Amino acid sequence: MLNTRASGVLMHLSCLPSRYGVGVMGDETKRFIEKIADMGFSYWQVLPLNPPDFYGSPYTSNAAFAISHMFISPDELKKAGLVSDADIERNVYYGSPYTADYEFAYNARLELLKKAYANITDEIKQKVDAFVAENPWCEAYSLYSALKEMNSDKPWYEWDKKYAYYEKCVENADGELRELAAFYRFVQYIAFSQWREIKYYANDRGVKILGDMPIYVSMDSVDVWSNRGLYEIDSKTFAKKRVAGVPPDYFSEDGQLWGNPLYNWKAMEKDGYKWWIARLKASLRIFDTVRIDHFRAFASYWAVPAESKTAKNGEWLDGPKMKLFNAIKDELGDLPIVAEDLGTFGEDVIELLEDTQFPGMRVIQFGFDPNGDSTHLPHNYPKNSIAYVGTHDNTTVLAWLWEASENERRFALDYCGFKGDNWGEGGYRSPSCRAIIEAVWRSPSLISMISFQDLCGFGSDARMNVPGRAAGNWLFRTTEDTINQVDAEYYRHINRLFKRK
Repeated sequence: MLNTRASGVLMHLSCLPSRYGVGVMGDETKRFIEKIADMGFSYWQVLPLNPPDFYGSPYTSNAAFAISHMFISPDELKKAGLVSDADIERNVYYGSPYTADYEFAYNARLELLKKAYANITDEIKQKVDAFVAENPWCEAYSLYSALKEMNSDKPWYEWDKKYAYYEKCVENADGELRELAAFYRFVQYIAFSQWREIKYYANDRGVKILGDMPIYVSMDSVDVWSNRGLYEIDSKTFAKKRVAGVPPDYFSEDGQLWGNPLYNWKAMEKDGYKWWIARLKASLRIFDTVRIDHFRAFASYWAVPAESKTAKNGEWLDGPKMKLFNAIKDELGDLPIVAEDLGTFGEDVIELLEDTQFPGMRVIQFGFDPNGDSTHLPHNYPKNSIAYVGTHDNTTVLAWLWEASENERRFALDYCGFKGDNWGEGGYRSPSCRAIIEAVWRSPSLISMISFQDLCGFGSDARMNVPGRAAGNWLFRTTEDTINQVDAEYYRHINRLFKRK
């Protein structure tokens, strides 16, 4: 998978065109796949497909194994005979096509899916049962989702005690709860069926899907609710003991206080890391390759007292290291995993990368220090790495040029061989952006990746995420007209020129 020189495009599913508030798993997505395949790209990278949080972050999900129902295509439901044109009309979004509206998509799609469920056939019921049998996680997920709805979306640790414990819930589930849980099993069957068709469509056109896995899960998640012993949580009060984050870094002077419960690695080791093995196995059913976010925490992780207001006052603790990955390899064999190894670094992270042989990441924007010889400068990239023009956490290349100091900008432009004085010109044929893109493309890294925004030469208003900022992220969307304006011949040319096709 990861031993052939190639290139790819980073574009989350939520960003794709559709009539439905966010991108969905339908014809518009297939046309995007056709477009990047025609340009010579071999990878499509998406962010996690799990249900996002209230702010739209796919890295703070309440279900590590599930696919968000927002991504379900109303048109595909109609093709299956489960809804009508009139049903679909209430899902049409009349706001800006350039902004994702998660609240609208969540509510409208849920209403539509309940209408679809009312039209379920015996044949589909049998397929749902087969899906649940192949995906044991779906049983707990369906109960959790039903209880969330019955409890007005309150977190599980505020439910009645007979439901706050998964084991008791299974015993106490009545007819209403079981019927609502059956609906959520149907939803996941539909979501996975539609995604499977998208994946097959991409693979048939020579495009592999690089998925993304957040390392942590949310406190209010089915994963914690049904596996409390695997997390640092008080078994009686449900209080978190310590929480996840990162110390002060490039993105934040206070660090980033994520607040996720930390794993109880000793408990996980005792059961042979079954949860992690199941999670990776499930991910590699829906993706060709998986990027594990914040990989460095497997070597050592930043533990912050639960009552802290910032992430400054934490401590580094040892992660599971090769004990975890040896267990995974024994069960699943060699896996196509990409390690997100950015941020605060250490010898233990370097050692873990060497031991696993997973490719790490390099981001050219981090390399433009005129006073250093950064590992993020392309001449220093190892072959076994993924080279990025920018990730979902970076601003766009054009915005970086505008925001950089004069010395940083001059160094970047000289390094990338840019000639001329029109460095601030953006757009689909931006000469300065192309110089930086080509510096990444000619690097030794086996795979080079570019965000869709940088394909287009967009500015800071197209940024996907600002780390450490809770609201105002994950909103970028685009249109088919914009996708069609990308200079396809240019990308075909550099993919051929630098042997990435």
